[in-house]
Amino acid sequence: MAAMIGGESFLEADGRQERADDGGGSGLREILTELMVLLGAPNVSDFFPALAWIDLQGIETRAKRVFARFDGLIDKAITQSQNKPKQVEKEVQQGKGSTDFLQQLLGLQDSESSLSLAKIKAMLMDTMVGGMDTTATMVEWTLTELMLHGQVMKKVQDELTEVVGLSDLVEETHLVKLKYLDAAVKETMRLHTPVPLLVPRRPVETTEIRGYRIPKDARIFTNVWAIQRDPSLWDNPRDFTPERFLNCASKKWDYSGNNMQYLPFGSGRRMCPGFALAEKSVMHIVASFLHCFNWQVPEGVKIGVETKFGIVLKKRDSLVAIPTPRLSNLELYA
Repeated sequence: MAAMIGGESFLEADGRQERADDGGGSGLREILTELMVLLGAPNVSDFFPALAWIDLQGIETRAKRVFARFDGLIDKAITQSQNKPKQVEKEVQQGKGSTDFLQQLLGLQDSESSLSLAKIKAMLMDTMVGGMDTTATMVEWTLTELMLHGQVMKKVQDELTEVVGLSDLVEETHLVKLKYLDAAVKETMRLHTPVPLLVPRRPVETTEIRGYRIPKDARIFTNVWAIQRDPSLWDNPRDFTPERFLNCASKKWDYSGNNMQYLPFGSGRRMCPGFALAEKSVMHIVASFLHCFNWQVPEGVKIGVETKFGIVLKKRDSLVAIPTPRLSNLELYA
């Protein structure tokens, strides 16, 4: 049995017929994938604003269609959540259940914060667009690099065996002890930064930095991909070497954005607000995959590291691998 990690772009060419949206997880994934393609697509209107009204490439039209579908999915989720508050409240009181993120947000509508429905929908969109696709992409890149470097994967799995044991599953409490896996994830984020140009910034006033005049309202991109592969800052920058993050002070190489050599989540007040959740999510998913299974490449398949253009740095070809059980207790797979 082969498992595909990642997936193809929903829109591979203009004019491709849309798939039916069943409102489930597959529909959401297709919408997010298409949205990422549109956000990263070069748009003539950005360079020639006077032509924006023509929408030469149809990007604005397609984006409006995507957001309309996205809005429909959120409306459906909100309706379903609003239809079962009494049942959920009763289960929570009995200690048999808990409220989810959406239910927590809806509960704030009647509180002093008075979150409007529009704000709730905006928060849900930010959470899903900013977190789901980038997390899945980083999991795929990490597994790709580990499968290309068998000795590194063996070290990670040996560490998992020592910390977790083959008769148990990975828990969040194990993550702080998985030092080598943490280094491997950090090295993957250095080589394959999720958003290579980060989110664009805009100065509120004209300023000068090292002789360069930066005009007010200019759109500024930070090329983190180039910084984290700069040979003047990193030894053998194109090599996958997790040990580089083990041989230095841990505070120097965290995700806080205080080290200008390493900025996978940006820096300052506008850095990614979900970096702590992303760190735990990627670590936990990768640790679970590697602890529960051994992975092999199907015969005749070559693992590539080619990328495709977009706001998120994705693999051009999805990773395909064959898992085999690794744990001693097969009941854990149930």
